[in-house]
Amino acid sequence: MGTRVFEPPEGMGRLSSYQAIRPEVRISYNFVSQPVLNPDRMRKAKTFADQAVKMHKVFSIQGPYPVIRAVLRARGWVEQRMHCFKRQMHRHQSSKSRVHSNDAGVSDGDDEDSDDDEKQQTDKLHDIMSRLVRNEMVYFYWTNRRDAIDTNNLHKDQIINHFAKSGSFTTGGLCINQNLHWFESADPDTFPRCYRLAADERHAFIEDYRRTVCTSLLKYIVERKHFGQAIQTSHSTEVVQGWRIQNKRQPRLMELSKMINNALKVCQEFLDSLQHTDIDISLETPQTLTLEEWDDFIYSYYFVVHCGAEIQSSDNTVTVCKAMLQRVERVSPQLNIDGIHNIWIIKPGAKSRGRGIKCAKRLDQILELVDGDPTHIEESKWVVQKYLERPLLIHGTKFDVRQWFLVTDWNPLTVWFYKNYLRFSTQPYSLDTMDSSVHLCNNSIQKHLRPSQRRHQGIPADNMWSDDQFRMFLSSQGREAQWQTVVVPGMKSAVIRALLTAQDLIESRKNTFELYGADFMLGGDLHPWLIEINASPTMAPSTPVTARLCAAVQEDTLRVVLDWRADRCANTGDFELIYRQAAVAIPQYVGVNLLVEGFAIKGHRPLPRLRSSKPSVTKHQALLKKKEPTAEKVKPLPKMVSKSAEA
Repeated sequence: MGTRVFEPPEGMGRLSSYQAIRPEVRISYNFVSQPVLNPDRMRKAKTFADQAVKMHKVFSIQGPYPVIRAVLRARGWVEQRMHCFKRQMHRHQSSKSRVHSNDAGVSDGDDEDSDDDEKQQTDKLHDIMSRLVRNEMVYFYWTNRRDAIDTNNLHKDQIINHFAKSGSFTTGGLCINQNLHWFESADPDTFPRCYRLAADERHAFIEDYRRTVCTSLLKYIVERKHFGQAIQTSHSTEVVQGWRIQNKRQPRLMELSKMINNALKVCQEFLDSLQHTDIDISLETPQTLTLEEWDDFIYSYYFVVHCGAEIQSSDNTVTVCKAMLQRVERVSPQLNIDGIHNIWIIKPGAKSRGRGIKCAKRLDQILELVDGDPTHIEESKWVVQKYLERPLLIHGTKFDVRQWFLVTDWNPLTVWFYKNYLRFSTQPYSLDTMDSSVHLCNNSIQKHLRPSQRRHQGIPADNMWSDDQFRMFLSSQGREAQWQTVVVPGMKSAVIRALLTAQDLIESRKNTFELYGADFMLGGDLHPWLIEINASPTMAPSTPVTARLCAAVQEDTLRVVLDWRADRCANTGDFELIYRQAAVAIPQYVGVNLLVEGFAIKGHRPLPRLRSSKPSVTKHQALLKKKEPTAEKVKPLPKMVSKSAEA
């Protein structure tokens, strides 16, 4: 950036009034000094750009992906980027600021200045090549937003890193995995129960919440008998007090025996519905509990479980409760992770990086939070998911597993599996608080918090572990073998199942791929539970763990997308091909228009009441006589007709 002072030449015109008053004022013009182009470098840049265009090696990047840019450049690709002029201006401004700093006596050293000059020369060369290919077709797009490029306008040879409508199985889309039984005969032991709180799933969630209250009470009765005071309860009256404030009607405490009987009845109805033995029950049959009775039951549950009220239960009661829980567990594998507090996690499906996520115990709190944003309700963006109350802990701290996987085709479905790493929360795990610092492990949230002094010293300050460190921890617990026999196979199976349930909703396109980040939690038995799937996972090198892994996964992604596509024997780095579906033939469209015609079915009308099946004989005969038609008299023919007939 430079500044030149001009004197207005003669004959230029009249000066402004301000200049007439202050004739000493001079007009200054700022301009960007253009770099001096070396002819040899220009020829080199043109030759390189022409070769890239000929080889279809022009790429474009949107977002902070320096690793992708560097790897593609090393492969002979040329970037088509815009706003080169602005970057030149920014560099010249930085150069000018550095000159002023050096004049002030601050020096960065000769070696660093030399490296910086060399980097500037390289950037200038790439800027020149970018301008040379500015009108050429881009053959490789890498963006951080799915809607950045309209895939309908792409040429079939252009590669892009996002599938259209792939949000069908991310945070909000995991709800469709409740229909997994339509795809394979497997128990829903992969995804925690999840609902979209729109009109169609709101009632199903409320029923699930009430049923979980019943199973939580039965578990509390059994565990309190076996473990005594060692069972973890919140021992807080906040839940009960909040319930009293929110409800207009003051609920009443229910006797423990009545609570247990009601819980057993609800569980039995649930088992009957799964076995379809309830289809003969009349719709007029009263419900097990009315709305007011449900309020009393849930209020009493809060008082017993959350407040730790003293209860007495006989051995026979405990035996009956335990037997019912065993029956429910056979058809509901998630019973082990439910705990006893009935905690749910509420997620706004339109946000990422943990924004807006909250945990809640009370049903009225959940519904009030969701109803506060009607826009999210109309668009079915609020998602409520059962919280894993008893996860595997490391040194008393909660963690989750970020697992990368790559989809290179949806027909046939082709899935690649990569490495993973662990993310810790900054506070020790506890159910006494629903604060996000305890229950959310997103690095975008935890990086702004200071680790608690009560947290174990074995957890690093940057809140991350590599998978190697986790395997060492399992080895110290004598469970290292379960990493390869339980954890990894479980995560692979969960990813494949999630993709299969959403396959029909994705717009498949050749020369398209997408890298996803799946978040898992592990149960006490090391069974992995898929919490959510993130599109465009962060590649920021925020810690030493991510600095190494994020760079590696980006480079290996290009190996799969560019190298393996051309050569099936090519090196794919740490990516493992875990699933390749048989190709499904798509029938050609022959232009047949399907039309459904019909009319609306009106509401049914009540049938007339049936008469008695045994009427008296006299009455029946009398009715028949009344209905018999009278015989008409035959009129004689006229005489004229008779005479003609005689003749």
